[in-house]
Amino acid sequence: MGGQAELSGPDLKQGVSEDELPDGGMLVGHADGESVLLARRGQEVFAIGATCTHYGGPLGEGLFIGNEVRCPWHHACFSLKTGAAVRAPALNALPCFEVERRDGRLVVLGKREAVPNRLGGNAPGGAAGAAATPRTRIVIVGAGAAGEAAAEMLRREGFEGQLVLLGRDPDVPVDRPNLSKDYLAGNAPEEWVPLRPREFYAENQIELRRERRVIKLDAQARKIELESGETLEWDALLLATGAEPVRLGVPGAERVLYLRTFTDCRTLIARATSARRAVVIGASFIGLEVAASLRTRGLEVDVVAPESRPLERVMGPELGDFIRGLHEAHGVRFHLGDGVTAIEQAHVVLKSGGKLEADLVVAGIGVRPSVEIAERGGLVVDRGIVVNDELQTSAEAVFAAGDAARFPDVRSGQKIRVEHWVVAQRMGQVAAQNLLGRHVRFDSVPFFWSQHYDVPINYVGHAESWDRIDVSGKVADRDCALAYRKAGRTLAIASIYRDHVSLEAEAAMERGDEAALLELVPPAAQ
Repeated sequence: MGGQAELSGPDLKQGVSEDELPDGGMLVGHADGESVLLARRGQEVFAIGATCTHYGGPLGEGLFIGNEVRCPWHHACFSLKTGAAVRAPALNALPCFEVERRDGRLVVLGKREAVPNRLGGNAPGGAAGAAATPRTRIVIVGAGAAGEAAAEMLRREGFEGQLVLLGRDPDVPVDRPNLSKDYLAGNAPEEWVPLRPREFYAENQIELRRERRVIKLDAQARKIELESGETLEWDALLLATGAEPVRLGVPGAERVLYLRTFTDCRTLIARATSARRAVVIGASFIGLEVAASLRTRGLEVDVVAPESRPLERVMGPELGDFIRGLHEAHGVRFHLGDGVTAIEQAHVVLKSGGKLEADLVVAGIGVRPSVEIAERGGLVVDRGIVVNDELQTSAEAVFAAGDAARFPDVRSGQKIRVEHWVVAQRMGQVAAQNLLGRHVRFDSVPFFWSQHYDVPINYVGHAESWDRIDVSGKVADRDCALAYRKAGRTLAIASIYRDHVSLEAEAAMERGDEAALLELVPPAAQ
């Protein structure tokens, strides 16, 4: 999905003065037709590719921390020493270049030879090699964000045993956020949607078995049973079962479409091609992103939801009003404080008594964690599969990650379940290390982004409630950051077109630096 950035800055083959790259600074130039990022820490100078391998974000505008750089768009993280994709949503490693000092100038030479690993990139940071706990077969149930990321990390970390990845969908693992954004809007080609080409899994000896549904888990015997009747034994198991859309329960609900899988999205696009008017039920992130994408395709769109403001429960009143206004400016009609009682052949019937013409009806009214397998297997379940800070369930050698897992938030001390793509990927990466007995604590700060037309909203942290919202900048000007605070602590920060603030907030939350968070978004006078 990432692409080569347009070349800019100095020709680094000719070199730049050392004075142009201060300690802790970054500079973007080019060498041999490639965009290159220089970064300096003390006397050490790094040179890596300047374009994020996720969506092609400009790493020169990112955050330089320690020996890593973070992308400003979606917080992918890369090693400056090796170019390794350290943390999701980074996909592939970046190229590294040799740098030489010549008479007070920094000159980029050719590319360094990559240290190969089974995923074709540089050797990752962290402990690789033989597993601390010997495993011969690891099975992953669920081929979404968490399951796919775990499978890749297992191979990166040196696991050489049998690795089985079971997916319920007919497609290879996909970049799910794109389904409700650019791909649905018609702005991204289909080849952007799969995370990896089909042959990638075979090349890395990941047995991707599609259209497989698990119906039984025996944790004590270390077996799972598939709907087909096949039984699989395992040494370690990861449940990355995700979540399922909440279904509408009204007459005519069989006419309603949902968006969760690649197949769902293709169906929606096919229906949208011949439709004129659409009704979206639910003002959730998915519902509103679908509304924006359908408007981009030229459909008339009505949104029906019971709340008085879109996304107020997550974003608060000011951002809720802004998001509503943004959609209304693009022609979306809202029917808030209302609901649906029936879906007719060409209309949606409202609780308020009215009817909305609809050639297409889409529901985005939330999801429920897929915990049935865990429940049947006797695992502890409480509004999600309960795990400890290493993502281990109540059963030995069984771990859980992604939308289905309820894990301890190291900042609040509360058990939380987070339905975000990047969080699921990062959980999968940590779970992979712990499947190998590494005892890595999952302490990643939650991050997600949402896109509405040309306006991106980044959100770091986790705030289920707050007692104040402080605002830096002006929401109406699309240049702002909002801090959600409770009892004197910053729980989350949302931002619009303040990518660096979002990165700095994530880093400050990681180190527990409340003073830095207060500086990023100062408290308003009460």
